[in-house]
Amino acid sequence: MKRFPRLSKLARRLALSGVLLSSTAAVHPAPVGAAGSAPGSKTTQSSSASHYARWQASMDAFASADKAQAPAEDGVLFVGSSTIRFWTQLPQDFRDVPVVINRGFGGSTMADCQYFVKQLVLQYRPRQVFVYAGDNDLAEGRSPQQVLESFEGFVAAVRAELPETRIAYISIKPSPLRAELMPKAREANALLAGYVRSLPNSDYIDIFTPMLDPQGAPRAELFGPDRLHMSDAGYRLWRSVIADYVGSGQPALQAARGKAGQETAAAAVVAVPAAAATQVSTGR
Repeated sequence: MKRFPRLSKLARRLALSGVLLSSTAAVHPAPVGAAGSAPGSKTTQSSSASHYARWQASMDAFASADKAQAPAEDGVLFVGSSTIRFWTQLPQDFRDVPVVINRGFGGSTMADCQYFVKQLVLQYRPRQVFVYAGDNDLAEGRSPQQVLESFEGFVAAVRAELPETRIAYISIKPSPLRAELMPKAREANALLAGYVRSLPNSDYIDIFTPMLDPQGAPRAELFGPDRLHMSDAGYRLWRSVIADYVGSGQPALQAARGKAGQETAAAAVVAVPAAAATQVSTGR
């Protein structure tokens, strides 16, 4: 062991073990798409499998729903945190869209959506995907820049597999419970808006501004008792804002909206199974 001439036998063994551990780590990197802990990097959460294991029940519930009723391809997909999860009126709100798929899972972050993009988006091959996530990232201490980086990773994965799919980002909402995070929400929204507007076949949807009162505070009537999740009035507002984007780039759908009373298609909606509701105790 001439490499360690001044070390004891035990010290030489420990040093050699360190070399072997380093080599093992080099050939077993974190999985692609997992979020890492390095500040400012493209991966924004711990890559530990235990972190993402908390969402396994939701992923299993989605898989069970797909087995029972596989959604057709070329639909409109909504994905994100419990703001999407609790939007139970999606089929009625967008009844002129042939297929609406809800893949919201309560408490999730933009980093989680990036990590599970294959299960949440790619397998469904949607014509359009709407994403609402980011405020939980901020609440958990991540920066606006890290939210942007997670969304960039999400977009890259979708575009690599589904280059024709239109992607819409719904801005972070201003919740009364998280009023102290509003400056960071504004910063994150500005970063995301700039990025999305630089992309082809994409939309940035500002719901932050219409949810403010004349004094610039969140409108209380748009939220439920917990001051975090939305009331029926909040969802009606969202529907009025988002409706102009659903079916963007699809002339047939746009024309159908202009024909009063005409039924263009039956809404086939895949709802989130009850098993996934166990995930929303911290749902945001």
